[in-house]
Amino acid sequence: MSVATIETGTLKRWWLRWRFHLSALVVLVPAALTPLYFEQVAMFAGTSGLGAREIGERQVGPWTVRLAEFDLMAPQVQGPAGPVKLFSLALTGRALTEVRAAYLKVGKPRSLRATGAIFFGTPYRQTAGLPVPERTSPDAEVWLTLEGWDGSMQQAPLKLTDVSPVTADWLKRNGGRKP
Repeated sequence: MSVATIETGTLKRWWLRWRFHLSALVVLVPAALTPLYFEQVAMFAGTSGLGAREIGERQVGPWTVRLAEFDLMAPQVQGPAGPVKLFSLALTGRALTEVRAAYLKVGKPRSLRATGAIFFGTPYRQTAGLPVPERTSPDAEVWLTLEGWDGSMQQAPLKLTDVSPVTADWLKRNGGRKP
């Protein structure tokens, strides 16, 4: 009997013995992950709210908006953009018909041309990826800017610790400091 025959026979016996167990894993692993899948589908569809953590209604000039953290994870590195945190926004009341665009930025915008990350989507559920510079202080402010159809601009500062405690903790751990 050759060595090749012995190895093939051993492999065959192992396969015949364990194929039932392996096929059971193929069925059970997707079944175990199904609840997570449906939770994510509900989050993206908006049926489970704006995001993982609702920040609540905020007044920006004459308009009100609802703001939420999309997920409860630290900012994720997105290539050259650096760490990015996702937020969701819903226009409410008069803002539905009067607001043209919404922007979010860490730190006060220098000018109206540098207002930050733009929210995109329907007025009822908009999403923006907020770049979070690693040199940001954990007690920094996030500025929400709304632009009306008539050209008016309204701004409101929000504390980073109120808007995203996870991001503030991430900045503390990574040595966030004032630029």
